Amino acid sequence: MDPLMPDAVALAAEEVGVKKAKLAPWVLFGLAVLGGAFVALGGLFATVTISGASGHLPYGVMRLLMGATFSLGLMLVVIAGAQLFTSDALMVMAWASGRLKTGRMLRVWCTVWLGNFVGALGVAALVFLSGQYTFGHGEVGASALYLATAKSTLAPDKAFFLGILCNVLVCLAAWVAMAARSIGDKILAMFFPIAAFVAAGFEHCVANMYFIPLGLFIEWWAPESFWTELAHNGVARPTIPVDQFAINLAAVTLGNWVGGALLVGAVYWLIFRHGQPTKAAAEKSSFKDA
Repeated sequence: MDPLMPDAVALAAEEVGVKKAKLAPWVLFGLAVLGGAFVALGGLFATVTISGASGHLPYGVMRLLMGATFSLGLMLVVIAGAQLFTSDALMVMAWASGRLKTGRMLRVWCTVWLGNFVGALGVAALVFLSGQYTFGHGEVGASALYLATAKSTLAPDKAFFLGILCNVLVCLAAWVAMAARSIGDKILAMFFPIAAFVAAGFEHCVANMYFIPLGLFIEWWAPESFWTELAHNGVARPTIPVDQFAINLAAVTLGNWVGGALLVGAVYWLIFRHGQPTKAAAEKSSFKDA
């Protein structure tokens, strides 16, 4: 089947936003928990992939490998079914068309963000408790610590702008996935935007809900034998600034919202939906309750 044209995708994005707002709160939260868990699994895959690669592979190749494997998380969100705060920024299109009240949209975003946090944190806890970070003579844990340290020490302004760039690509991945008709086409369409944002080093708030807590868990509670192994491999014990976690998460979350809601959702709404007559079917499915 032929893919949807961009104007049809814009209408489909509105419809998706309206449908999300109609979900029962517990369903929305449950899907958000799954979304956070799926992204965390992608982060786990990416962490394993780059373990031991530093100093052996060119930086760009290592980042590309990380991006290619991390894309698993977003694929699971779209194909298996889940909710993600970053792509839900596109709900602004339904709001701009008057089909969604501000209060309802904000409640959806808050619910999904919290659910994503629970899901990502839960996977981080499971990974730590499983001891998976000790695999490869501690190389997996070393990679997890490196990622957590790098993210938590980002200056807030840099985290904000990296968050904007990230969610432009994430929402474009969601956009092209809506245009695709088959599962194979959706996977292929999403792969390059997601791999690109990870390879470029952009910041995704839900991914950071996994990467930074896992690093903290390892720093706080890993056994001495793990640190001995790392020292034997020439890896110094890092210090992850826990107080910067909330600052990083706030800056990246805000940047993700700007990138997705304003630079993708609002722009495409202005191009394809502004001034368009409301169809009877769209009116019927509108959700106006606050």
